Amino acid sequence: MPSVCFYFQVHQPFRIKKYRIFDIGQDHQYFEDHSESNLNNKKIFQKVAKKCYLPANEVFYELLQKYPQLKLSFSFSGIFLDACETFYPELLHSFQKLVKTGKVEVLSETYYHSLSFLYSPQEFISQVKMHRQKIKKIFGITPKVFRNTELIYNNDLAKVIEKLGYKGILAEGADHVLGWQSPNFVYQPKGVKKLKLLCKNYQLSDDIAFRFSSKEWGEYPLTAPKFAQWVSAINGNGEVVNLFMDYETFGEHQWEDTGIFKFLTSLPGEILKHPDNNFVTPLEAIAKYQAVAELNVPQFISWADIERDLSAWRSNPIQEDALEKLYSLEKTVINSGDDKLIEDWRRLTTSDHFYYMCTKWWNDGDVHKYFNPYSSPYEAFISFMNVLSDLRLRIDSLKKDYKKGNSKTINLEGGCGL
Repeated sequence: MPSVCFYFQVHQPFRIKKYRIFDIGQDHQYFEDHSESNLNNKKIFQKVAKKCYLPANEVFYELLQKYPQLKLSFSFSGIFLDACETFYPELLHSFQKLVKTGKVEVLSETYYHSLSFLYSPQEFISQVKMHRQKIKKIFGITPKVFRNTELIYNNDLAKVIEKLGYKGILAEGADHVLGWQSPNFVYQPKGVKKLKLLCKNYQLSDDIAFRFSSKEWGEYPLTAPKFAQWVSAINGNGEVVNLFMDYETFGEHQWEDTGIFKFLTSLPGEILKHPDNNFVTPLEAIAKYQAVAELNVPQFISWADIERDLSAWRSNPIQEDALEKLYSLEKTVINSGDDKLIEDWRRLTTSDHFYYMCTKWWNDGDVHKYFNPYSSPYEAFISFMNVLSDLRLRIDSLKKDYKKGNSKTINLEGGCGL
């Protein structure tokens, strides 16, 4: 009896505009590009909303009415929800409408979709708590299942998440971790007592997310009956099929003219034609099924690229330099008590900034180029580092005001070397 667990990542970053060296000390609006460039966050957000989020929400709402058995789950980054409130309130209402059906689970994550667990446990916990409060405010619920940015995961993360009171966590079903084991079961992370782990079935998930419109793929065209047969074939060899993907799959990565929405409309009915199939949310999955084994993941994994590791964000010197310089400012910025400074710094922790700096041009090169709004990884790096230089000037200005007695800042100690 395979239960199908749909999980969708819903995230848009606040992209840094082309921030030039002579902007340093003159312009503190790092994310506001009012030109018609591909770095205009409002323009990008509204475009994706119209192509993907709104039509996908409409399809899923109709499907939830038609098939009472259907269940979904979403993880919204906090900055995505901020963008909804600022750029497209109608979209936020659309997601709230889905959640109010009672058949949509909302997961927890870091507010700024950050890599903070890798650099600052304290900042990581702060962002998780901020996100939990945001979800409570907007949707009226408290998440019980956690998923880290881009499914970055290891044993240490699981231990922290259990201490924070969560019941489950998501991870990539990486072959080098699972070995002979199947992603279609519930596992227990190593070193925890109660937390359960759901692993993405990346083969089936990526058939939809990446291969759906590829005419070079041997299974093209992918139809709902064909995919439902693949799911049903897991009967007896698995308990839960975790289909995890970006929500932008529907309408953005796979455009409407590929037939993706028609496929989506037909899929639940085809899956439910098999009497043993059903749908569950992540929380329902971990409540329904026992962990079949302990899964040991000592090294970090993620759902990015074929390596399923951290190389999408940390594979070259410019990424490492940007990350080191960013987190060296943490203590000073947080202790400043300056809300705007803190908000800007935290927006800079968003993982996308470092993804744009990736220089891997082999197997995953096309994917990185597709998602990069800059002309090159080096352009992304230059804008980022120029912003950090301006951030440091703002910190120095606060320090001067504090010494003169013109600031209410309590403590500005901490590293800020650039």
